[in-house]
Amino acid sequence: MKNYFDLKGQTALVTGCSSGLGVQMARALANQGANIVALARRKNMIDEVAKEIADTYGVKAIGVQCDITDTAGVEAAVDTILAEFGRIDILINNAGTGAVAPAEDITDEQFGNEMQIDLFGTFRVARAVAKKAMIPAKYGRIINIASMYGLVGNKIAGSAPYHAAKGGVVNLTRALAAEWGKYGITVNAICPGYFYTPLTVETLNSDFFQQNARTMIPEERYGNEGELDTAAIFLASPASSYVTGVMLPVDGGYTCM
Repeated sequence: MKNYFDLKGQTALVTGCSSGLGVQMARALANQGANIVALARRKNMIDEVAKEIADTYGVKAIGVQCDITDTAGVEAAVDTILAEFGRIDILINNAGTGAVAPAEDITDEQFGNEMQIDLFGTFRVARAVAKKAMIPAKYGRIINIASMYGLVGNKIAGSAPYHAAKGGVVNLTRALAAEWGKYGITVNAICPGYFYTPLTVETLNSDFFQQNARTMIPEERYGNEGELDTAAIFLASPASSYVTGVMLPVDGGYTCM
């Protein structure tokens, strides 16, 4: 019986992998047999994540400390990973931030910070991984975590820099898919809606957000832990070889209306 989503022997790099959705996706790939590199700024947290993944799934997992706004740091991190594993087959660009304020009150610093992390950070990591690992190997799966707010605006929480940066990630994904397809690299984006994580559960369970879910989301609820995993597994696997430049919303239908 064929396992279409077998990732044994592959190495997956997940950025922003100290908590939340990054850790969930790393666990999902480890469950399919991939070795995991958890990359983030907080060393103690990524080391804990790596140990938990290695102990639970029996794969090799390491934490690599890196600030994705630092080009030299990103290059060095990729070199470290290649020295350890010899390959990077899968990249999930998950690291991000989000400034919330009315657009008229957003500062230059807030806007610039959002671009540096969400958009330029995504490109910085993709560039290093493609150049050093995937183009030489003539194979790669890059998954950029954009957002449903990279596709639409919103009235519930002003976050213009986030919309702009994630919209940039959406079209950056298309550009990289077009350029790197000849190297056997697919580049796709997942556009999540609101998901429950330890940081969001209190907000999403508030009366205001629950009413918003009933009004704005066809499924009338927010995403639960694990509901992003299968999208990541599909786009990370050899089975998705003819899928590139695609934006996959995982949003309960929010962007279909």
